[in-house]
Amino acid sequence: MNNGKSSSKNNKSGNRSTAKSGSGSKPFQKRSAKPAGKPFTNKPVDRKPKAPTTPKEETGDMRLNRYIGNSGVCSRREADIYIVSGNVKVNGEVITEMGYKVKPEDVVNFDGTVITPEKRIYVVLNKPKGFSTINEEVISPENVLSLIKTASKYPLAPVGRMDKSTLGLMLFTNDTTLIQKLSSPEQRSSKMYQVSLDRNLKYEDLEKIQKGVYIDEKRVFVEEIAYVENQPKTEIGIKLKASNVKLVRALFESLNYDVLKVDRVMYGPITKWNLPRGKWRFLTEEEVRGLKQG
Repeated sequence: MNNGKSSSKNNKSGNRSTAKSGSGSKPFQKRSAKPAGKPFTNKPVDRKPKAPTTPKEETGDMRLNRYIGNSGVCSRREADIYIVSGNVKVNGEVITEMGYKVKPEDVVNFDGTVITPEKRIYVVLNKPKGFSTINEEVISPENVLSLIKTASKYPLAPVGRMDKSTLGLMLFTNDTTLIQKLSSPEQRSSKMYQVSLDRNLKYEDLEKIQKGVYIDEKRVFVEEIAYVENQPKTEIGIKLKASNVKLVRALFESLNYDVLKVDRVMYGPITKWNLPRGKWRFLTEEEVRGLKQG
């Protein structure tokens, strides 16, 4: 945060703070009466994550606890408890043997429900403008799911929703447990957005948002807000934990600004750094762990 000065020093780690729009990036220049904190960044701070690889499909015989774990109903350790308790059947027979191997053609019944060992897939997309996120039985070319159709043979669902005009980072997975976690009001993953306004954001209004603005009679606090460095003061970087993208627009509209564009550049530990608009990639194992821990 530069406290009104025209320039600021880099932090001790030597990293510059950046915000990403499309495949390029612009640094956020923080403006506040408070002392400078950690700079905005949509790049990994400590090190660049390893290149993600395509998840391997499961083939051949598989240990029963792994089969159950891959299905997403519980962890492998929990699966062992269900197995020894007699709550798992294979081809109609109760299996209590630890280490039992399941063949691809076997039918596994877990606690009264037939399950399948879907491989967990995690994808990040840099969403373009004009694509909807509604559920459709037949995916239309205008649906955001059409952009990731080659990512998995399993159906993937978005984490949260975006309207057609909102751009940027979206997550998709078939991990229903993670979707529920990230959709919960108690979730703690921070999101960073670059917002374009119809006119310059007044410094006093920036401070109002920083201190907390009332939306629908509830006071909304943001973690950080800043002008985007070397850009007009219509370009704002904002970071908050709320999962509803509409809330970002509401913060500025409550102060009589028209929001021209909202671009999500980070979601928890996930960044769309070097990910062109309309393209997707698999998350790294490190990124998935970060989401689950967050």
